[in-house]
Amino acid sequence: MLTLIFENIDFTKNIFFEKFIYLISNFKFVYSRMSKMEREVVYLEDVTIRFAGDSGDGMQLTGSRFSDTTAFVGTDVSTFPDYPSEIRAPEGTLYGVSAYQIHFGSKGVYTPGDQIDVLVAMNPASLKVNLPFLRKRGILIVNTANFTEKNLKLAKYETNPLEDGSLKDYQVFKINFNEIVNELLKDSGLTPKQIERTKNIFALGLAYWLFDLPLKSTEEWILKKFGKRPQIAQANLKVLRAGYEYGETNELFAIRYKIVPKKLEPGVYRNITGNEAVALGLVVAAEKAKLPLFLGSYPITPASEILHFISSYKPYGVLHLQAEDEIGGITSAIGAAYGGALAATSTSGPGLSLKVEALGLAVILELPLVVIDVQRAGPSTGMPTKMEQADLFIAMFGRHGEAPLPILAASTPTDCFDMTLEAARIAIKYMTPVILLTDGYLGQSSEEWKIPDLNSIPEIPVKIYTEPDYLPYKRDPVTLARLWALPGTPGLEHRIGGLEKEDITGIVSQDPLNHQRMVELRAEKIKRVQQDIPDVELLGSEDADLLIIGWGSTYGAIKAAFDRLTEKGIKLAYVHLKYLNPFPKNLGSIIEKFDKILVPENNLGQLAFILQGTYLKPVIGLHKIQGRIFLSSEIENKILEILKQK
Repeated sequence: MLTLIFENIDFTKNIFFEKFIYLISNFKFVYSRMSKMEREVVYLEDVTIRFAGDSGDGMQLTGSRFSDTTAFVGTDVSTFPDYPSEIRAPEGTLYGVSAYQIHFGSKGVYTPGDQIDVLVAMNPASLKVNLPFLRKRGILIVNTANFTEKNLKLAKYETNPLEDGSLKDYQVFKINFNEIVNELLKDSGLTPKQIERTKNIFALGLAYWLFDLPLKSTEEWILKKFGKRPQIAQANLKVLRAGYEYGETNELFAIRYKIVPKKLEPGVYRNITGNEAVALGLVVAAEKAKLPLFLGSYPITPASEILHFISSYKPYGVLHLQAEDEIGGITSAIGAAYGGALAATSTSGPGLSLKVEALGLAVILELPLVVIDVQRAGPSTGMPTKMEQADLFIAMFGRHGEAPLPILAASTPTDCFDMTLEAARIAIKYMTPVILLTDGYLGQSSEEWKIPDLNSIPEIPVKIYTEPDYLPYKRDPVTLARLWALPGTPGLEHRIGGLEKEDITGIVSQDPLNHQRMVELRAEKIKRVQQDIPDVELLGSEDADLLIIGWGSTYGAIKAAFDRLTEKGIKLAYVHLKYLNPFPKNLGSIIEKFDKILVPENNLGQLAFILQGTYLKPVIGLHKIQGRIFLSSEIENKILEILKQK
């Protein structure tokens, strides 16, 4: 629940009492002033808006443009795209609803928001699916054009909710978007279908007015996107500005809102998704290692965008292969690593299953390889467009034989960049495949990112062996990494492969004692990665009654709940893990200090299982397997439940 601080408000001027009660109940409100037309302008610290409609209504585009604009003006932002797995679900159906949620504010925005403050619903189905998430007295903007008898029936409404009084607990603004854009563009020369497609841009313009956001960045985007189709560009510009003017001139809206900008460190900022951050991380890692970059992948939701983004860097010498299948993707990357490239492959759950055998090959070959797994709900095809922390077990244990490898996990969309660099650094230094776990939420949601100075990013040292005494399994005494020599180097001819090799020489060997030695050497090498990763940071109090341990995309919800409760004086401790194999070396000593440990996960307790097996300490699991991220309130309630029990 957001809180409100107010000053200098004239209650007699244009603020309806019920709307004022809504404000003081739900928002953190800095101050207000009167705008032209005697409107009250309310300054807020944060707000959550969701655009929802059919999968063909352009909600993902609308939401992404809105989030980019909020980042452009300097607010903290977190987003949540939510769309059906069907390429084009049947129009008007409940399972065909597509939505995009944006939580933006002046500080401390860690999640896309627990509840919606403003819902823009384009049809009955989108209203029915999303209304439960809209807070009481929240703002509901509805496109009345689609509330036809047919659409109401498809959405399982027996009566029209716009007329039956069922929306009395909300501030409802009923607007016929279709009628407005049809009138605006009747002489534009566009087809009726083309005109109808602009209704989301009208909604976007109106939302910009409601939150006093500029049109400039979206106008520039429209001109660039439709540069070769000026008629389309001008129509969209006209509709965007009309949406803004509708809010400015229509007396329906008595209050306008403005978010206080975040105090940012000097620098250049942009909005970025986790998938794009991974792609940039690979490109920068290759530059820092002074190696060519190769990505071998097969398209799979929700990881496909990594391949798309990498392909755009082809003019800069980045190489990629859209393989015929997942096996071809990873084996081509292994071949590239053998040839001296920084090699990577990207996938999601079902694809990781197909890559398992080749991952074992990469382990025994001891070649550097970065594997990006953008996790989604499973098993099997599962829910392709929904997130889940489903793959920790397969990443940790999903290979035959003894085949350990380092496992990392990103915690935010921007952290995907840093952890991709880290995965590449470890892969090269220890000559091993590394799995980086993100998920559908991290990969496709976005937040503002301060673009780092490339000179501030450390180089990634690479040792390519060139001496004539080369032996393929001769090892570095500190890391146990084997020597990396490029095929074709005169005098350094060698063979590696899937059969077990003799220690040092690399000759094929079936000797039992040699096999045990090689298995133990490979396992010890992965253990030694622990000496090269930072200690985990403990937040909160060492004498707290409860330790919370999180990993991956649970970070935002846990951090928001942790901050709220500690601000109220409740003693808590919290660690968030980015290194899952091996664990940070100080994790065990931290765990020993606490009697109660809570592990929230979007699975049935995979990290909890591994922690209990490693440290022999019972933990309490909080599990959510719904294709949705945790709400911070869900974690907060669980914490309070545990503390109450104690």
